[in-house]
Amino acid sequence: MSFDNIKLEKGLYTTSKGFTKALEELDPSENYKGTEYEGLDAFQRQLKRFNIKVSGSDSDSVSKFFETSSSAVLFPEYVSRAVYQGIEENNTLEKLIAATTKIDALDYRAIQCSASDEDKALMDVGEGAFIPETVISTKDSLTKLKKRGRMLVASYEAIKFQRLDMFTIMLKKIGDSIANQQLADAVAALTENAGTVTLSGENIAYSDIIALWNGLSPYNMTTMLCPSSLLPELLNLEEFKDSSAGLTFHGTGKMITPLGAELERIDDSLSTGIIGLDNRYALEKVQAGEVLTEFDKLIDRQLERAVISTITGFSPIFTDAVKVLE
Repeated sequence: MSFDNIKLEKGLYTTSKGFTKALEELDPSENYKGTEYEGLDAFQRQLKRFNIKVSGSDSDSVSKFFETSSSAVLFPEYVSRAVYQGIEENNTLEKLIAATTKIDALDYRAIQCSASDEDKALMDVGEGAFIPETVISTKDSLTKLKKRGRMLVASYEAIKFQRLDMFTIMLKKIGDSIANQQLADAVAALTENAGTVTLSGENIAYSDIIALWNGLSPYNMTTMLCPSSLLPELLNLEEFKDSSAGLTFHGTGKMITPLGAELERIDDSLSTGIIGLDNRYALEKVQAGEVLTEFDKLIDRQLERAVISTITGFSPIFTDAVKVLE
């Protein structure tokens, strides 16, 4: 197979396409349809080439990547993929995103849509009458992108005998930490211009949750974000302790609400109130490139203080698809 003859070098990381796309151009996956390698991408075929097992009880040690200078080139991509897996598994962040836009620059101007009360109304249109307009335009300001990441601090001597399945878990935790940083950015973007619903008293009542749900009309409340300090009070409402909700929580650990919205816990520092939103219309995630790693250091086994990062931003789509109960 042709993947055995691919020349692996650092330059694959410096192309504008990124490592995986550059490798795919050299070794297209479509060439492997009907073979035992169908379903694998170009990077995974290189792992097969060098017989590197990254998962399972018989996974190899980190040192397997560095048996040859060619296989060492694969190590940064392995790190990036493991970190990205940790980011993707952060369910709270993923449940806020209506769309993800990937760009190849650091400047991005999102679009917006007029949504006045007249726009939302269902109006009869008579013959020859004016048809209501929905105006889509670019926003006045750029979407602010932020670099979020972690520093990988470890000596090669300390990890070279570590099994890759265990090392993957460590890298996924780095990804989870990056996702939590992104979650803070996402919540800040969601609530910056969000409308509010006022509590009826000092404590949360079920009528307040109904008011939050109703205040989102004509949107549906698909997701609720609750600060940790308010969560016990919310879950102790009688309406949240019905048999169906209890069975789901005890059986799966997932919190549900009587109104059908998924309930997610967030840190107290992110919000002073309970956030209700329609995640189909609320927020756009803008991502500049993929997970970035200092590939030179990783390839040369200089893991001490190697940066792993992402560049992302968040832009509200319809601000009235979010309400805060406080």
